[in-house]
Amino acid sequence: MMKSSEKTEILITGATGTIGSEICRQLSKKGIPFRAMSRKRETMKEIEKLQGAEIVLADFNDSASLEKALEGIKHAFLLTDSSEHTEQLQLNFVTMAKKAGLEHLVKLSQLHAAKDSPVRFLRYHAQVEEAIENSGMVYTFLRPNLFMQGLLGFKTPIAQQGKFFATIGDARISLIDIRDIAAVAVETLQGNAHYNKIYNLTGPAAMTHPEIADSFSMALGNTIDYIQISDEEMLKTLSAVGFPHWQAQGLVEDYAHYARGEAEDITNDVQHVTGKKARSFKDFLADYQDYFRRDH
Repeated sequence: MMKSSEKTEILITGATGTIGSEICRQLSKKGIPFRAMSRKRETMKEIEKLQGAEIVLADFNDSASLEKALEGIKHAFLLTDSSEHTEQLQLNFVTMAKKAGLEHLVKLSQLHAAKDSPVRFLRYHAQVEEAIENSGMVYTFLRPNLFMQGLLGFKTPIAQQGKFFATIGDARISLIDIRDIAAVAVETLQGNAHYNKIYNLTGPAAMTHPEIADSFSMALGNTIDYIQISDEEMLKTLSAVGFPHWQAQGLVEDYAHYARGEAEDITNDVQHVTGKKARSFKDFLADYQDYFRRDH
């Protein structure tokens, strides 16, 4: 819902996802007009209600639709679903953004993105980052760690069994709340203060999964246990609940990366960019604990 007199210079791709929709809400709350991109209008009903929102229908495989989405845009946020096609889809967008004369591209990447990583997600993020750098466009790369909201995927076993399962062992990981990722994105999409910067985004503490289980126990008032499983068991479980094989394999690789202690870094980049401290896991549970209750 945008007034005709307002000029839109910000494009949000992936606008209906967890992070994209949160960015849209925060932009709207700040009174900043934005254009939200999706393939289907029916997925944009909540976004359409936001003050300052302009809806554009486009597909990462359709150059003409991307050209239309990018018209008049100065800053764009790049995010797509994770699949075996993600790298090519994002490269398509980079090509069209360069052609359209986009000034500044903010890409959601991942902590420790690297072309030689054994983790497929980290490899494709690095490939796209390199393409953006080579394009000559101004960029900002946001590299967050594991999302706290990712634990919502454990809702059923936590609520019904008092357990959750993974392959991380006792390694620590500095989880981050997606609301803080969105807040950083909103700041970087305004002005030029964050041009050609890379921000490694983490929460304020690195926790083990047994410590996460203890936090759940305290918040929910009943014992929650973390159960260590094998890579094979995790792959079988992910496939059983509907994850495509490529993504399930990638998540197993991701957790092997965490288990090696490679995601325990703690940075101050959230506070540096936003002026506010990153939310703690306790803060996350205060807002989300009801999602993990049996009767929710």
